[in-house]
Amino acid sequence: MSATPTNSPTQASLRRLIGKVIDKYPKQEDILPITDLYLRLKPEGGEVLVYDDDDNEVTRCVVEEWIGDTREDFYEAVRPILQSELAAMHPQIEQMGIIKPFSFVMQDEEGETIADLYLVDSERIVLDDELMKGLDADLDAFWKELETR
Repeated sequence: MSATPTNSPTQASLRRLIGKVIDKYPKQEDILPITDLYLRLKPEGGEVLVYDDDDNEVTRCVVEEWIGDTREDFYEAVRPILQSELAAMHPQIEQMGIIKPFSFVMQDEEGETIADLYLVDSERIVLDDELMKGLDADLDAFWKELETR
C-alpha cells in the first residue's frame, strides 16, 4: 500500500468517521471523562470501528481500499494515514466535549493496542512517538546542568 493520495476514497472515509466521532462528543459545559477513543481495525473487511473507554461502539466505517489487506505490515502502513487524518481535523478535535488529555489509540482486530495515534492535552499535542524519542536523554542533561549550577 502506498501513501494515500489527497482526496482519496480512503481519506474521505476516514474524515467522515472522525467527523462522526466529533459529532458524538460536542463541546458542552459538562465535559465527559473519557481518556481514550480506540480505532479498532479489521483489515479482512476493511472496517474501522471506534470504541470508547467502556468498549461501547461509537461509530464505524469501511475503507474499501483496506478490504482483504493481509500484509504483515498493515498496521504500520496505515498508521501514518490515520495520524494524518486526525491531524487534519485538529481544530474540530480540540473542541470535543471530552476532558483533556484524551487520545486516539489504534487497535488490531482483537482489541490489542498497536499504537497511540494522537494525544490531545490542553497545552500540547503528540502526534507520533517520534516526538518523544530522546526525551530521557534531554531530561538527564537538564538535571545534570542544574546540579552543576
